Amino acid sequence: MEELIACIARALVKCPEAVTVTKIQKKGLEVYQLHVAPEDMGKVIGKQGKIAKALRLVVKAAAVKANKKVSVDIV
Repeated sequence: MEELIACIARALVKCPEAVTVTKIQKKGLEVYQLHVAPEDMGKVIGKQGKIAKALRLVVKAAAVKANKKVSVDIV
């Protein structure tokens, strides 16, 4: 999951070396925190959050296949 999120984010940003993903466990839920450079935040979120929603949708689809509950936070 971490590599999937990082790969998608690196394709969107100007500074791909600043992209990091950390995993946190919260009550049976895996929370992935995506960190990008401040100037790239808008590119990852997109207009009205459309890119962020699409990223979350792809990750949740992969999580269903792995039988996990996940969430993606963009920090």
